[in-house]
Amino acid sequence: MNMKTSTMKAWVIDQPGRIDALQCLDVPRPVPGPGELLVKVSAAALNFSDLLMVEGRYQVRPPPPFAAGQEIAGRVVQAPAGSTLQPGDRICSKVEWGGFADYALVRETMAIRVPDTLDDAAAATLPVVWPTAWIALHDRAHLQPGETVLVHAAAGGLGLACLQLVRAAGARSIALVGSRKKFDAARAAGADEVVSMEDAWSDIVREHGGADVVVDSVGGDATLQSLRCIARNGRLLLVGFSGGQIPQIPANKLLLKNLSALGVYWSHDWSLPQVERSVAALLDLHARASIRVAPGRTYPFGELPLALRDLAGRGTTGKSVLLASGDAS
Repeated sequence: MNMKTSTMKAWVIDQPGRIDALQCLDVPRPVPGPGELLVKVSAAALNFSDLLMVEGRYQVRPPPPFAAGQEIAGRVVQAPAGSTLQPGDRICSKVEWGGFADYALVRETMAIRVPDTLDDAAAATLPVVWPTAWIALHDRAHLQPGETVLVHAAAGGLGLACLQLVRAAGARSIALVGSRKKFDAARAAGADEVVSMEDAWSDIVREHGGADVVVDSVGGDATLQSLRCIARNGRLLLVGFSGGQIPQIPANKLLLKNLSALGVYWSHDWSLPQVERSVAALLDLHARASIRVAPGRTYPFGELPLALRDLAGRGTTGKSVLLASGDAS
């Protein structure tokens, strides 16, 4: 794109509603404020929260019209005076919104330098699910070698990240997936056992000795079923409610098994040192080839509605990524 122009392409939602309401339009290029970088977006990862934002059901509600997209990779175009980042530097970052566009604004404190060993599509998957997985397992659950971890939605972006981190920590994982067709993806990420929600999975997990830690991003009945197969002194990690229902956890279940129910939530505003520590640990694991950071599927920029529909239909594995240019697979 010609930097002399003041417009860019962006996927814009005028009034939150259905995916079909998204429009690819020419809009003004954003202007960075104090402490902000202007970044030329090369790749933008999709998250379930993008669907909620497009539908107007997310906790963050940008004033319309707006571009969704909360996870990007690209090159710095403009940086504030005194910044440690310079034009041309490769970064990835979480953003509040606006990632499904040619350019996006990034808070300098949220930018992550991208090593040469990560391409842009892979880097775009790093800022959200990987720190979430690391913080959940290590900061909240204090995972120990030899323990067993049950991972819900294990073929999704967060689930696959958790499976790899469990293996890297010397622990054992049981992957819970939505259907048997996702078994291979979970096994490729290092799952020791794989079970399907199509089966009596909580009984199967109990037959394997139960789980010391449960990573629950689904909620609803899946949370209650997890309480049946979690081991004594276990830790239930509440990461999200992608199933659409917030569970009501019976306190007596926690009491009788001496369980802990732990929320997992982080923010650059109030837990920046924690986020920086998790990213440093993740990049070290990547450098040692202990984890593989990679997209599940990539889409051309013009196919964002299709990518979101695929995500909503739960037919994807791993993180889907929208590419600004080039081929998709």
